[in-house]
Amino acid sequence: MDVFVKTMMDSFGPFGIALLMLLENIFPPIPSELIMPLAGYEAAAGRMSIVTVILAGTIGSLAGVVPWYYAGRFMGEARLKRLADRHGRWMTLSPGDVDVANAWFRRHGVMAVLFGRLVPTVRTLISVPAGIACMPIGTFLIFSAIGSAIWTSLLALAGYLLGQNYDAVEGYVGPVSNAVLAVIVLFYIYRVVTFERSHAAEFNRDDREA
Repeated sequence: MDVFVKTMMDSFGPFGIALLMLLENIFPPIPSELIMPLAGYEAAAGRMSIVTVILAGTIGSLAGVVPWYYAGRFMGEARLKRLADRHGRWMTLSPGDVDVANAWFRRHGVMAVLFGRLVPTVRTLISVPAGIACMPIGTFLIFSAIGSAIWTSLLALAGYLLGQNYDAVEGYVGPVSNAVLAVIVLFYIYRVVTFERSHAAEFNRDDREA
């Protein structure tokens, strides 16, 4: 998988990084925890500057959260939960996930958008309650950009620092990145397989509370 990511970067440069990060935020085929360290590693090899890598990753990440914002704004909480009810198995999104994101946003307000970008399980979904609450798009983009820049910088710089010791880590980059991807794929399969059970538990709980 690291070969695929490197090929995207070699073929499309910064646009490839931005595209991968955009897709990671809409539906995560490859996680940012893999994309950005590899991009930083490529920067250390002199193929592009670390500043370009961070800017590309931030722009792609920012573009990827906008659809979720507008989904929340135009669909509303009830319709999104029905969507999760119907198609959540493959999206690995349950109605309870929407509730968690809403609770996080209500508790922390606009700062949830900034700091939510640093929390893997919240990073994408926090855009939904921001849209539901009709947060001004300018405010949403500013706080999202700051949070995304921090996240992509940390990951890219980690890869960049590894790249400074190229001879020592060259043989480990591929196996480690493949192991990270394997864990994420297994987690996705687990979510798909167990979705009905967790989903049913959520609605049974709601029925009891009602």
